[in-house]
Amino acid sequence: MTEQRMNPYSTVIDIPREETASLLAKVLGITSFGFLVTALGVATAPAWSMFPGLIAVFALIFAIRFARKSNPALALGLFLSLTYFMGWEIAPIIHRYVQSVGPSIVFQAAATTGLGMACMGCIAYLFQINYRRIAGIGFAALLVLILLGIASMFLHFLTPDTYSWLTLGIFTLLTVGDFARIRAGGDGQSAVSLSLSIYLDAINIFLAILQLLSGRRRN
Repeated sequence: MTEQRMNPYSTVIDIPREETASLLAKVLGITSFGFLVTALGVATAPAWSMFPGLIAVFALIFAIRFARKSNPALALGLFLSLTYFMGWEIAPIIHRYVQSVGPSIVFQAAATTGLGMACMGCIAYLFQINYRRIAGIGFAALLVLILLGIASMFLHFLTPDTYSWLTLGIFTLLTVGDFARIRAGGDGQSAVSLSLSIYLDAINIFLAILQLLSGRRRN
């Protein structure tokens, strides 16, 4: 028995396929239902929903982290609440694109995101990937991107498309790492925690693609 086999939370592929398939099915099921709830949130959001939605999402992220091990059922309920208020947060952005470019752009961005997530999942399952290294690189790059975004608010050196390309690249990396984590057995995380990571990756990728497609459409 190898050292990797002895470690139940290995950073490479080392878990029986039936176990990872079951975990992946749970994560995809929870995440998919979460996106349906997000669509409901977008459809029912008031015009002033962005800031309350943002506050609720951040609060629920912390609440899920506290409840994920002690009460999985509560964590799932909090996750679905988060997905609803995420709809509130992004609703004004989506409505702005619908009014300026047209509703088809939202469906194109959603379809592209879904296809891209499927491709990233396949990459994670076809190749052995050290998800901890990927996550570390992705998190560091995300912090740099946030700092660049804040600085650009004052110095205006990043265009919206440039920022979206950087966002797309970083969250693509994080998504591959998150799928690789699932394939490696989840690293001790619950299905809800893993679903939260995949969900937030997909939301950021969707918004980045929406910006890029709308910019191309305007041009």
